[in-house]
Amino acid sequence: MRTSNSKQFSHREHRDHRESTGFASWAKSCPSLPKPILCVLCGLWFVFAAPLAQAADVLHLYNWNNYISEETVARFEAQCACRVVQDYYSDNEEMLAKLAAGATGYDLIVPTGNAMESLIRQNALLPLDKSLLPNLKNIDPAYLNTAFDPGNRYSVPYAYTLTLIGYNREKIHELDLPVDSWAVIFEPRYLEKLKGRVTVLDSQRELIAAALKYLGYPANDTVEAHWKQARDLIIRAKPYWAAFNASSYIKELTVGNIWLVHGYSNDIFQADLDAQKAGRSFRIVSAIPEEGAVLSLDSMVLHKSGPRPDLAHRFIDFMLDGRNGAELTNLIGSGNPNCDALQYIKPEIAKNPAVFPDRVQQARLEMLRDLDRHQRRVLSRIWTEIKLR
Repeated sequence: MRTSNSKQFSHREHRDHRESTGFASWAKSCPSLPKPILCVLCGLWFVFAAPLAQAADVLHLYNWNNYISEETVARFEAQCACRVVQDYYSDNEEMLAKLAAGATGYDLIVPTGNAMESLIRQNALLPLDKSLLPNLKNIDPAYLNTAFDPGNRYSVPYAYTLTLIGYNREKIHELDLPVDSWAVIFEPRYLEKLKGRVTVLDSQRELIAAALKYLGYPANDTVEAHWKQARDLIIRAKPYWAAFNASSYIKELTVGNIWLVHGYSNDIFQADLDAQKAGRSFRIVSAIPEEGAVLSLDSMVLHKSGPRPDLAHRFIDFMLDGRNGAELTNLIGSGNPNCDALQYIKPEIAKNPAVFPDRVQQARLEMLRDLDRHQRRVLSRIWTEIKLR
C-alpha cells in the first residue's frame, strides 16, 4: 500500500520540471541581471518553492499496517488531485515513541483511544473544523463522545478491531484444543501441543490486558501486584511461543507456519482471505474468549505539525462516505462505526461476530485507557522483565 518509488520519482520529476521551467521563464525576462545573482536566486527558488509545491498536493498519513486499501487511496488521490504518502506503525507505543522522538509533518494519524488521549494531553493535535465534515452524521452515536475525547473535538471514528484468538481451524480441531478462553494462549497443558506454533502481539498493553482478563481482572487494571501476576503468567507461557509478532503473523498464519495467534480481528480476517486465495486446505478463524477482550476504536486526528489540515479534512470526510467506509470493512474485515456503510457491507462479513459482535459479546469488551507517567514507567519495567526472561 506504500506508494511505489517509481510513482514517487515520476511525480517529483514532473514537479521539478514545472518549478525549473517557471524560474527559467522569469530569468529570461531579466537578461540584465549578472549571472552570480541569477545563480543565487535560482538556489533560493528551489529552497523555498520546492517545499511549497510539495505541501500543495501531498497528504501525509501515519497509519496502522494493513489499514487502508490501495484502491481507496488511489480514488482519494484522483478525487482531490493530490498524492497520499503513508508511513506505518504496528503498535500505539511505537507511534507515540516516534512522535516523542521528534517526527513531524504528519497531517493525519489514526491512533487508538488510549494513544489519542495521550496526544490530546500533550497538546499535539489540531481541533476539527466540523463544518468541513458533512458526512460526520453517518457515525453511530455509540462511538462518539467517548471518554478519550468528549464532544469529539479532535477525533472522528475510523474503524475498530477486537484483540482476540485467531487460529488454523483444521489444526486446532485436530488437536482438540479449546478456543473459547485465553487459557489456550497461557496454559502449558494446551501449549505443549502447540510449541513453536503460537505468536502473541508485540504490544505490552495488549498482551498484559489479555493476561489480566484471563486472571479475572479488568483490562485497565493498574494495580501493580496484578501486573506482576500477569507478568508471571506470560513468562511461564513464553517458552512455548514462537515469537512476539505484531506485523508478519498474517503471513505466518496464511502459509500454515503458525496455528494460533493473539492478534487483531482484521488481521485474522485478512489471513483467512489470503489462505483462500492461495488455495490452502485450511481456514483461519477467530474466537472471542469468554473472559473478555479488548476493543480498539481507532480515530482520525490532525497532528499539529501537518502542513495540510485542509487535505486532512477532505480525507476524513471522504472516509466518512458510506461506500468508502464499507470498502475498508469488505477488504480487511475491520469493524465499522459508520451507519451509512452497513448497507454496502458484504452479508457474510456483517454476520461475522469478530467484526460485528452482538450485545452479549460487546458487554465483555473493554477499551484501553491511557496511563500516567508513573504507571508507564512501572509497566515498561515489567515489559522489559518479560522480554529478557
